[in-house]
Amino acid sequence: MAFKRTLIFVLIIISIYSCDIPLAHKIKLIDIKFNADSAYKFIKEQLAFGPRVPNTPAHDSCAIFLSQKLRSYNAKVALQNAIVYRYDSLPLRITNIIAQFYPYKKRRILLFTHWDTRFIADNEKDSVLRYKPFLGANDGASGVAVLLEIARHLSVDTPKVGVDIIFFDAEDQGEPQFLFIFNKESWSLGARYWVKHKHFCNYLYGIDIDMVGGKNAKFYKEDFSLFYYGYLLYRIWHIAKLLGYDSLFIDKNVKSIFDDHFVLNQNGIRSVLIIETHRNNKFYPSYWHTHGDNLQVIDKKTLKAVGQIILNVIYNQK
Repeated sequence: MAFKRTLIFVLIIISIYSCDIPLAHKIKLIDIKFNADSAYKFIKEQLAFGPRVPNTPAHDSCAIFLSQKLRSYNAKVALQNAIVYRYDSLPLRITNIIAQFYPYKKRRILLFTHWDTRFIADNEKDSVLRYKPFLGANDGASGVAVLLEIARHLSVDTPKVGVDIIFFDAEDQGEPQFLFIFNKESWSLGARYWVKHKHFCNYLYGIDIDMVGGKNAKFYKEDFSLFYYGYLLYRIWHIAKLLGYDSLFIDKNVKSIFDDHFVLNQNGIRSVLIIETHRNNKFYPSYWHTHGDNLQVIDKKTLKAVGQIILNVIYNQK
């Protein structure tokens, strides 16, 4: 009897998943090619503004650039301006940049990343540089660049579903690491504001990307993503394998990460995270939250892999 109940449970789960997302073996690789040169150019354009820290002119100028670029791709763009408070009670002027493609389509997916850069290089060994903001070529600009290039494709190749792209602000403004305090509520401030004032919430799922342009990058299956929507995560890694990127997308998991996807999952939007991690004591790249996070760490091959995988997810979605 116990075996029978278990079998019925397994069949129900299989049935639910098979109705939700097409099975992995039904994936048909698309002919659309992600342009890594274009994505690389988008990184350079962001870095030209300097660090994109809330309350700075560079931040405000970059917000205008990003919104104009998305509008040039025929997206319906909304700027969600707000005041949020940093861990030390400093008020931050933030802007969530929301772009809708094919808003008339009821079945929709959400792609998101953060566009702000950290106000402090808290992993920097140089005690002077430690208290200065850094460029954030990988941690910030790379995710934005990949989604801008995907937005360009969406403007010319219509998918079967609608797609929203959100650049969340103030993801990276939590306590400095040297304070040895971690309060998850102090991170992902833009995403936390959005879930309380969201314009649309009936998404099939969301995909969060962060640090997706580094040299020698490795991407592992993150535990929150496995817990909240493991089937989608396995589907993404399966597409990576079909595309020949299984040396970047490793079929092993890593510990949970409190990125913007965690906030959305906690508020009913099933989401997974694609982020560079390492299965060692450093976990993130050695230049993470230092001034070494500049254009020299970016590899077009990594941008290409992540972008091509996400394009295949989008255009295989029914």
